[in-house]
Amino acid sequence: MSFNERTFQAVIFDMDGVLIDSEPLWKIAMLEVFSSLGSTLSSHDFQRTVGLRIDQVVEYWNQEDQWGINDCNLVVDQIIDRMVVLIGENPFPLPGVLDTLHYLSQSSLKIGLATSSPQRLIDAVLKHLNVSHFFDAVHSAEFERFGKPHPDVYLKTAESLGINPTKCLVIEDSLNGVISGKAAMMSVVCIPEKTHVPNPKLIVADYHFDNMGDFLRDFRARR
Repeated sequence: MSFNERTFQAVIFDMDGVLIDSEPLWKIAMLEVFSSLGSTLSSHDFQRTVGLRIDQVVEYWNQEDQWGINDCNLVVDQIIDRMVVLIGENPFPLPGVLDTLHYLSQSSLKIGLATSSPQRLIDAVLKHLNVSHFFDAVHSAEFERFGKPHPDVYLKTAESLGINPTKCLVIEDSLNGVISGKAAMMSVVCIPEKTHVPNPKLIVADYHFDNMGDFLRDFRARR
């Protein structure tokens, strides 16, 4: 397949690990909050829940690590509170992101954002990166019954953009995200998050790049 206007009418970005290097920040926030619960989990353990909604992550570890917590939402709120602070202290887009958004905004393509992160964190990231004006539609899996790898968040974003899912190109960094985009019948670019252990299953993505700059150069050349 080639990158061209006849193939794609929209580009939909994941947020964490794609727009901003937030995966290390998630690990910091989770380690701090989980440690306060007496957990001995390490940042390496968190690779098992990469790409899931934070409520799903907390519920998973509550059962797996046997915390015995009755209200996981309290833990989720603590993690999000810490993340908002950390994003404010580290408001840096990943290399190539701003150039890509500028280029796409000058094309005929629509731009969407579909993420497992809650709306409060989306608002913080878009504000601190000063990129909200680039997006024609923004949607959080927080408002769907299921998060990634379920396709709902991508399908709803395509619907908001008014674009057929098969005409959407997704940019993802995790296996759960890639599966979500593929399940939504979209083509998927994978730019793996560098702190993750390389996952050979990411080969299921349609396109593979080491960074956003490489993606943009190839996208420009093929169009």
